[in-house]
Amino acid sequence: MGIGKYIKEIGRGKDGARALTREQAADLFGQVLDGSVTDLEIGAFCLAMRIKGETPQEMAGFLDATHERLQLIPAGDRPVIVIPSYNGARKLPVLTPLLALLLAREGLPVLIHGTATESTRVFTSKVLLALDLPAQTAIKSIANGEVMFAPTELLCAGLQRLLDVRRVVNLRNSAHSLVKLMNPCAGKSLLVSSYTHPEYAESMAATFELIQANALLLRGTEGEAVADPRRMPRMQGFVAGRPVELQEAQTGTLATLPDLPREIDADSTAAYIRRVMAGDSPTPTPIAQQVAHILHLVQQL
Repeated sequence: MGIGKYIKEIGRGKDGARALTREQAADLFGQVLDGSVTDLEIGAFCLAMRIKGETPQEMAGFLDATHERLQLIPAGDRPVIVIPSYNGARKLPVLTPLLALLLAREGLPVLIHGTATESTRVFTSKVLLALDLPAQTAIKSIANGEVMFAPTELLCAGLQRLLDVRRVVNLRNSAHSLVKLMNPCAGKSLLVSSYTHPEYAESMAATFELIQANALLLRGTEGEAVADPRRMPRMQGFVAGRPVELQEAQTGTLATLPDLPREIDADSTAAYIRRVMAGDSPTPTPIAQQVAHILHLVQQL
């Protein structure tokens, strides 16, 4: 079939491009994930959407197409907490595994999905491996109190291929936004997601409302869906798409800083997480508060 007719609509530049319907977006993205279009078409799609930006309807269509092709993780009797992890650590230790382990200690099943999207950062998968939590190689259910890491390629090979386009063109594409909105669970679950720039807060919230998601949204740490341990971020919840304000952002000068590891490598980060879990170091207050808000949302599902 080809996606040329869609590229013609979205590729007219920032001011001339036209938005696709949800159904058109699903058709386009499905063809991209299936690998039924040429590399030239994929490149054109990525760059056109990068310039135009996705509307909530388009992102919902992309999610529809992705969900049809995902290998879904079965959910049990308690809601699964889903945490996408695609940014990694650049200046601060990546504490997404700490958030996951704190939630698992509350008896919740926790799914982290992700992949390394560049070569210069420390990614959650490496820290989890240092914590003796290797990546899954097959789809299986998650027990209550368990943390599981599922590589993106295991969930959807076509989505992994699209994420890898960044390594060629050196630009993010729609897939990098989509994975933060994607929920690969079959059954009751809560997605914990984050944004890096304020304008994404509005577009992600609009998409969550449109797809009637159960989610917690916050400004994450270097793009990771864990609260900045140094300062409380704004947190917003969604229950079946209905927005709920949970936490105002902390402003002003910080009185104290948490005792974080100076090195951000996987082993140093894992050692710090073990100290926190053992009670030898305090849980950073923003992360503890994030856990409390997630538990509150789970009670409403």
